[in-house]
Amino acid sequence: MNKRDVLRRIEEVGVVPVVRASSAEEAMQIVEAVRAGGVDAWNDDNAAAMLGPDRDPADYERVTDILDVWFDSGCTHVFTLESGRWPDQRWPADLYLEGSDQHRGWFQSSLLESCGTRGRAPYDAVLTHGFTMDAKGMKMSKSLGNTVNPLDLMKEHGADILRLWALSVDFTEDHRIGKEILAGVADQYRKLRNSFRYLLGALEGFSEDERVGDVAAMPELERYMLHLTAELDARLRTAVDDFDYNSYTRLIADFANNDLSAFYFDIRKDVLYCEVNPATGKQTDKRRAYRTVLDTLFHALVRWAAPVLVFTAEEVWGTRFPDGGSVHLLEWPEVPLVASDTDDKWAGLRELRTQVTETIEPLRRDKVIGSSLEAEVTVPEMPAPPDELAELFIVSTVKPGDALTVAKTDNRKCGRCWRYLPDVKEDGGLCARCEGVLNG
Repeated sequence: MNKRDVLRRIEEVGVVPVVRASSAEEAMQIVEAVRAGGVDAWNDDNAAAMLGPDRDPADYERVTDILDVWFDSGCTHVFTLESGRWPDQRWPADLYLEGSDQHRGWFQSSLLESCGTRGRAPYDAVLTHGFTMDAKGMKMSKSLGNTVNPLDLMKEHGADILRLWALSVDFTEDHRIGKEILAGVADQYRKLRNSFRYLLGALEGFSEDERVGDVAAMPELERYMLHLTAELDARLRTAVDDFDYNSYTRLIADFANNDLSAFYFDIRKDVLYCEVNPATGKQTDKRRAYRTVLDTLFHALVRWAAPVLVFTAEEVWGTRFPDGGSVHLLEWPEVPLVASDTDDKWAGLRELRTQVTETIEPLRRDKVIGSSLEAEVTVPEMPAPPDELAELFIVSTVKPGDALTVAKTDNRKCGRCWRYLPDVKEDGGLCARCEGVLNG
């Protein structure tokens, strides 16, 4: 038996007393004694047997110092990955995760023990995180009374908000936690949850029969949103590979808040509500395309969010698919790769939309108009057809002019979609689109 075999047997026991052994056989005798009697086997009665026949115990001083306080934890890779209790696990581990204090603790003892028995580290990578401080950046201490109990936080905010906070901070550095910080995280969580609520409502009754399979046949806005989704998917994959969870959660939140809720959902809610006949269920191709994209977004977002918002994602998935099993058993989403050569165009349109909204706001504040739908907008350049710009800006009409201006329209209000359009003949009447939907 060589030294490596002996060390393998030692790691199975977990800890051994310091005993001089002149041969592998003597070393194994010690191992077996500890296996049978534990560390208490190293006592005066057994000293002679452990020292061997050629040594007098009177010539030695028996000590009870600990060999290595971290030796037992350094062996964890053996009885977790090679015990057979979890057949799907393999050695070595993909990742060891601990605090920065473990560079000379668990990380180090695991490295030394595994290199001695196997010739390599028991892990492929190590991830180190900083320490959690109080809201002022002070180290938590019972004497200072600034400790935070995670169980108390979960009772007040829920486990998902605590998880969202943990993944939102830069874990490579020391980070803070406190009531105000968690209040901000709770607001971020609420916005994400509202996005899921909208998706659940907007996709009610969605079936494969209405799915638009040809992306090229979709409106340009839908193609643009699928392109953004594909870009986000690539960035999230990179963040996961880099253990960059701060960027991971921020990318999801920014996409849900800025690209979806404040932009795409806001623009298309008119199509969702008004381009379907409530009596027959017949809908326009634009609404079908919108719901198809929403379905893609739902499947992507719920999977992306699942590792962070564990319970919320499970609730959302189960609400839409009661018999669909657990979201945590699903694979990473398959997002269609939709290329786009109109990024610059849409960046300009979104910037113009922001400028229009900012110009409308004072008129709303001064009660000149009640909503943006009453606004008639002029723009110095027409980057898209007027009806598409009106839909994008959520206004009555858009026409060319010398500068960006906003005025109250003279158009009448459609009694169904509430848009102020030139083809509405009388207050409360229907626009041509609504008549077509109801009579089609």
